[in-house]
Amino acid sequence: MNSNTFRMPAAVLLATGAVALLTAPPALATGGGAGSEGKAGAVVLRTGLDVGLLNKTVHIPLKATLNEVSAPAAPAEKTALTVTLDGVEGGAPVSVLRADVATSKATADKTRAEAEANLAKARVHVPGLPALSLIEVEKVTSKAVCEAGKQPVATANVLGTVTALGKRTTLSAGGPTTIEVPGVGLVSLELSGTRTTSTTAAAAALRLKVSVNPLNLGVAEVEGEVVLAEAHCESPKGPAPTPPAKPDVKPQTGTGTGSGITTDANLAETGGGSLTPYVAGAALILLGIGAGALVVSRRGRTS
Repeated sequence: MNSNTFRMPAAVLLATGAVALLTAPPALATGGGAGSEGKAGAVVLRTGLDVGLLNKTVHIPLKATLNEVSAPAAPAEKTALTVTLDGVEGGAPVSVLRADVATSKATADKTRAEAEANLAKARVHVPGLPALSLIEVEKVTSKAVCEAGKQPVATANVLGTVTALGKRTTLSAGGPTTIEVPGVGLVSLELSGTRTTSTTAAAAALRLKVSVNPLNLGVAEVEGEVVLAEAHCESPKGPAPTPPAKPDVKPQTGTGTGSGITTDANLAETGGGSLTPYVAGAALILLGIGAGALVVSRRGRTS
């Protein structure tokens, strides 16, 4: 009797321990890292020109920008209307650009990046042509939008008339338009260039290839590029996806004879680590011991 009295609780205790081992805790869900902000930038005017003086014996780089902004690292809006350079035309200042409207804006955060540039009633000059504008435009605009999870969008427009080297010009979307003035030079104009990828967008309302040599005197030869109304952006990088939490695995308890313990837990889904096989093995051993103890207990009762 004493033997039977102590064997029954021991069998139940072993079986309960086996269930506890089989019920491994689920893996903890790890949240994704925080997303990063997008990037955006715009500029009303950008020049990359080389000014050759005295039959190109002297070279002066003419690099200028007007209303260049970037976000989120810098102030995101500018409205200056002129840009002037000194020392490239006999010591006299050269007004590279004058405009009635010249604005650029850029914003960026963790969901959206956007930039735009606008230019209206603008005249661009280069050294050697004090009385003749390289180009005059009524209105040009560009815009780039990059939103997290969406395809970036870039747009550019040239509205109204365009005059290059004193000639009114009709621009074509099919390719560059070249304007040549004898004794002055030539300008190649590319209309409304845009480019997008899965994460970036860029737009430029007008891009000019410039080659100017007034009267072929070699006094001031100007070659290079001028860009009007440029905008670009890069999409924000969203947070890494959060893996779904593993469901808790609960054993099912039977009501029949014998050990009375059954489980349908799939150990591969419990979130256990590399110790899971050892835990499962130990649980099976304990189940065997518990079942053996129950058999011995019953035999003791019948004897």
